[in-house]
Amino acid sequence: MHAVAKVDDTIIADTDSYEIVEGNVYFPPSSVNESYLKPTSTTSSCPWKGKASYYTISVEGKELKDAAWYYPEPKDKAKNIEGFVAFYKSKVNVTSE
Repeated sequence: MHAVAKVDDTIIADTDSYEIVEGNVYFPPSSVNESYLKPTSTTSSCPWKGKASYYTISVEGKELKDAAWYYPEPKDKAKNIEGFVAFYKSKVNVTSE
């Protein structure tokens, strides 16, 4: 199993170990290049996962607002993705096999 998240030709995340939840690839924190991520004040709530926080991705002058999210303190049923980062497929090219 391998997954990659890219903006144009820049790799944002790359891993051989990930979780898929509701069709989204969740990358472990250690596989994400955090130099491209800027925390935002945006949050959202999922009934079973909990409160999500967001990142804006900044690559070579291009800013993709709130293009990534993670659950810093998920509910019990989502503990397997605690801190893992997912990306909006409409903004970031995510491939997995």
